[in-house]
Amino acid sequence: MNIALIIAGGVGARMHQDIPKQFINVNDKPVIVYTLEAFQTHPEIDAIEVVCLDGWHDVLRAYAKQFGIAKLENVVDGGKNGQDSIRNGLYDIYERHNSKDDIVLIHDAIRPMVSHQIISENIRVCRELGNAITVVPCTAAMLKTYDSVSSNEQVPRDNLKITQTPQTFFIEDIVGAHKEALEKGITNSVASCTMYIELGRQLHMALGSEKNLKLTTAEDIEIFKALLNAKKAYWMH
Repeated sequence: MNIALIIAGGVGARMHQDIPKQFINVNDKPVIVYTLEAFQTHPEIDAIEVVCLDGWHDVLRAYAKQFGIAKLENVVDGGKNGQDSIRNGLYDIYERHNSKDDIVLIHDAIRPMVSHQIISENIRVCRELGNAITVVPCTAAMLKTYDSVSSNEQVPRDNLKITQTPQTFFIEDIVGAHKEALEKGITNSVASCTMYIELGRQLHMALGSEKNLKLTTAEDIEIFKALLNAKKAYWMH
C-alpha cells in the first residue's frame, strides 16, 4: 500500500492569523483541503492519515466529509515538534499497515500545490531505491554568514539541493529509524531527511517543482492564489 501522512500540527505564527495556516481559506477552500485532494485523486494512493493540531480534529473531519476525502483513515495529535508529530503519525499507521511493501509519503499540509507527477515520482524512486526525498536544484548564489548581517564566503551551489516534501520511505524502515533516533538522543531533527542523515543513512532524490511551495508567510498565500489563478486560466484553453 501507498499511504500519505499529512503533517498539519503547526500553529503558523509567522502568518499572523488567528487560525492555523493549514486551515486558512483560499478561494473558499482551506489550504489543507487542496493538499488532501492531491493525494485523494492520485490513483496510486490507497490511504491518508493526518497529524493534526489539537482542537482541530473535528474541523478537519468535517472538511474531509464536505470535500470528499474518502481515503482519510485516521487523524492523530501532533507532538511538541515536527519529529515528534511525524513519529505519532507513523506509529499509528504502523498499527494497521506494516507489511514489507507498505510505503508512506510524509508531506507538509502547507504544500498544497504538490502535483500528481511529484507523488508518482516519489513512489517510483522509493520502490526502486529504498526511499525518496523531493528536491529541486539550487539556482541562487549561496552565501555563508556567521553573524546574520555580513559574509565573505560562498557555498558552491552545484552540489546543493533544496528539499521539499513528500519524503517517502518503506514504513518498516522509517519506523525503525525513528526508534533508533530516540535511542541515540536525536529528538528535534528538522525533517525526515535530516534525521536519516544524522543516523548515517543514504537518501535518494526525486524531482520536485518550484510550484510545490511551502506556505509560511502571508506573501506565500498571495503566490499560491496567483498559481491557482494561472492554473484556472490554463484549463480554460
